[in-house]
Amino acid sequence: MTSPQQDPATPETQDAPAPDAAAPPASSAEAEAIRTAYGFEGARIHLGAMLDGDEPDPSVPVNLAVSMLNRHGLIAGATGTGKTRTLQVIAEQAAHAGAAVFVADMKGDLSGIAVPGTASEKLTARAAARGQEWVSRAAPTEFFTLGGQGEGVPIRTTVSDFGPVLMAKVLELNPTQESSLGLIFHYADSQGLALLDLKDLRALIQFLTSDEGKDELKGIGGISSATAGVILRSLTAFEASGADVFFGEPAFDTQQLLRTKDGAGMISCLELPGVASRPALFSTFMMWMLAELYQELPEVGDAEVPKLVFFFDEAHLLFKDASKAFLDQVVQTVRLIRSKGVGIFFITQTPKDIPGDVLAQLGNRVQHALRAFTPDDAKALKATAKTFPTSEHDLEEVIPALGTGEAIVTVMSEDGAPTPVAITAVRAPESSMEPAGEQVIKESAAASPLMKDYGEAVDNESAYEILQKRAAADAEAEDAAAAEKEAAGKGDAKGAEPAAKKSAKKDEGFMGNPAVKSFLRSAGTVLGREISRSLFGTRKRR
Repeated sequence: MTSPQQDPATPETQDAPAPDAAAPPASSAEAEAIRTAYGFEGARIHLGAMLDGDEPDPSVPVNLAVSMLNRHGLIAGATGTGKTRTLQVIAEQAAHAGAAVFVADMKGDLSGIAVPGTASEKLTARAAARGQEWVSRAAPTEFFTLGGQGEGVPIRTTVSDFGPVLMAKVLELNPTQESSLGLIFHYADSQGLALLDLKDLRALIQFLTSDEGKDELKGIGGISSATAGVILRSLTAFEASGADVFFGEPAFDTQQLLRTKDGAGMISCLELPGVASRPALFSTFMMWMLAELYQELPEVGDAEVPKLVFFFDEAHLLFKDASKAFLDQVVQTVRLIRSKGVGIFFITQTPKDIPGDVLAQLGNRVQHALRAFTPDDAKALKATAKTFPTSEHDLEEVIPALGTGEAIVTVMSEDGAPTPVAITAVRAPESSMEPAGEQVIKESAAASPLMKDYGEAVDNESAYEILQKRAAADAEAEDAAAAEKEAAGKGDAKGAEPAAKKSAKKDEGFMGNPAVKSFLRSAGTVLGREISRSLFGTRKRR
């Protein structure tokens, strides 16, 4: 049994057979064309071997150029057809080639990527038939969880960092409500107020819609009490779902996803227990990570090995009920992030789950079987077949007939052109196809150097505490004024002086409050006089 440290196979020494003069003659003109089209000169990921009839031809490898991973990709197919294993095959080889990898383990069956696979005669024979000299090895893996809901290193972010666009998405707000939420964030940003967790956002909305605070918003448009009520109710439901644990400090630095170990890229595996309760939340959190990376990474152009390959499982959840503005920003991120050295693979059932403008950016396609049991299924199958380059095969017939672990493939060649469609028997992962188990994840997390930085949540002073202090200070001032007025006697001219002082104090506005001034002097909680935000509304931190 080997490990990544003991067997640091380079991408140039992958076990896929390379087309050369010693290769046996191709069995057909199609086989020769596939072997030529997928025989890339540079580092490559071995996907499997071309299917010749019912059997794979190990002399005709189907590869994916490592340098083309940043042209993005799609892995699609019905449940149980092998999408997860294809993801695992690409992810582990990308990591061994030196690219950092991020995967979200939506169903709990990807954690085995951290454990060497178990050899068997059946597995060895299956691998050999696909031109693969199978070895048992794990990939260097770091386990994460959202907000500490699990055994991995917790990933948290602040409400301010998350921003109004993504927050509107998870709160399921309409465009008017989203615009109002944007005003609330703008106010907090311009005043230097830190929104660290959901109680900060709730407190600020309640203040700005109160008689005392509504004048603060007049200068930038204001929001109606009805709209504020809808936002607050959505926020309450959001908190009740358990989402409050995902917001707070310490905020996770997405640069940690780019680490390498002994020349191999680190696989960041986000474990998502209980995903069924809030699936859209998890997909939106992944979009936040992607938006953060887009904002923070420098331009690198096309590299031989990407910095990061990002696998977006259950991708249809991201686009469900999404606003046009949100979709526009997803499209822009996907278009532009490739020059930052990041490749994105969307994993879903059919290409129609992905908006057309996003789908157009996905140059690498692996399509597993689809079943046409209903008229809608038949339409989806027909639409899927049309997304592939012209082929001598009738893809509407081929796709439903594919077995588990078989797929039709087209990828971007090294000169940027799509390769011809290859009907492919996908190779076996070298890591375990069984879940790693809770104990492995727990031990990995405990040994992680990141645990000391992100393991424990902290609750710094923020908008919620500031507004509480203001309310207490105002109540104290009112009590003092009432007591002074009572002592001076009703109607006494002297009794008007405290009220005048109170009025003058009130006219100073929110930012004149001593508690607020103290807050703004605090280096630990002030984010700057005005926060600068990215196209996705996330806070720019560098």
